[in-house]
Amino acid sequence: MADPDVLRSRFARALAGAAAPGPGADPAPYADNLIARWQEPQRRYHTLAHLTAVLDHVDALEEYAVDADAVRLAAWFHDAVYLPDRSENEERSARLAERALPEAGVPAGRTAEVARLVRLTVTHAPDDGDRDGQVLCDADLAVLASPPAGYAAYTAAVREEYHFVPAEAFREGRAAILRQLLGLPRLFHTPYGRRTWEATARHNLAGELEMLSLPDTPGV
Repeated sequence: MADPDVLRSRFARALAGAAAPGPGADPAPYADNLIARWQEPQRRYHTLAHLTAVLDHVDALEEYAVDADAVRLAAWFHDAVYLPDRSENEERSARLAERALPEAGVPAGRTAEVARLVRLTVTHAPDDGDRDGQVLCDADLAVLASPPAGYAAYTAAVREEYHFVPAEAFREGRAAILRQLLGLPRLFHTPYGRRTWEATARHNLAGELEMLSLPDTPGV
């Protein structure tokens, strides 16, 4: 369960870790703005629960990060702008970070890194040496390795977000995404992700793809 009060504290800690030394801006208005964004009515999967899960996964992968607080801030911003019928959500989310973080006392270099990480979630394809990118992308995709009930809830929520897409078009588009993911040499880039999530995620993706190939797939 996503607790807004706990999330406010987590945002304040990440901001304090990333901000320049000295008295900083009050984190509360920034946290409240982001929390409100993550609670918008068009969201079914990209909600506070997803944000909380990504932050939890970043904490689990922290040992692999170079700048864990920058990764945490990127998690906060990575879907802060989210309209299911738009294709520029990541870019608009990155620009939001570029506007908000300097106001909140984050230096220019770190702000640029947060925005870079947000933009990386378009492809989830970090370079081999991009440790912070690997942590964020693994944390964001960890849902693919959920247990059966959790994976079913994830796919159902995604379908609800795209309720305006006709069934056949959704099936074709979703299947194309699944094939693209399964065609990657690896879904996860950190040692923990490869060891803990890779096999289960591939099993889930293959199962969903098989279900989508059936006529009149329930829930689609």
